[in-house]
Amino acid sequence: MSEHKIPQVTAKRLPLYYRYLEKLHAIGKTRVSSAGLSDALQIDPATIRRDFSYLGELGKKGYGYNVTYLLQFLRDYLKQDEVTSVVLIGVGNLGTALLRYNFYRSHNTKIVAGFDQDYSKVGSDIDGIPVYSMERLKDVIQLHHVEVAILTVPVNVAQSTADFLVQSGIRGILNFTPARLTAPEQVRIHNIDLTIELQTLIYFLKNFPTDEEIELDDQDL
Repeated sequence: MSEHKIPQVTAKRLPLYYRYLEKLHAIGKTRVSSAGLSDALQIDPATIRRDFSYLGELGKKGYGYNVTYLLQFLRDYLKQDEVTSVVLIGVGNLGTALLRYNFYRSHNTKIVAGFDQDYSKVGSDIDGIPVYSMERLKDVIQLHHVEVAILTVPVNVAQSTADFLVQSGIRGILNFTPARLTAPEQVRIHNIDLTIELQTLIYFLKNFPTDEEIELDDQDL
């Protein structure tokens, strides 16, 4: 089944399944059920079965899923054998942290370069990743065949930087700034707003107690 028919929420969960299946394969586990995946990943079993159903008949009723087969299927589907090169724009505190992290849990994604307008940072490297001036962006994109950029610049220059990225050939932007960017239809933007994520977490902690907290409350009655 073609990728465009798979819901976005399912596409976001596929790497989670893949990473956990890697762990199972490493310890010699040969099969796993949707319930087993559910316990480990905290995803409803029905959701897991529905996610896999978009990809075809991957499991057998009463048996579950063959770990080796499913791992290889997802590796091919997610193109895990291909290395995707990424650039990072804005080497401030957050950008530096992301350069140091550099997707250490992923074998197929790596940041190949950082970029900044601050010439005191240009020419340095962070954990082996070189930092260039923005003037070198197009050269690096062409050299490494980069299509994805991480954006961690100040909010007041976010849109203009995104425009420059698009002009330079970038097709996907992971936006860590609070700005809501505009881009042509063929460019994909994913927004990561840490403030909103934190506020959402606090809201759920306050308004939707865990099962353990509910049990404790019941004991007080």
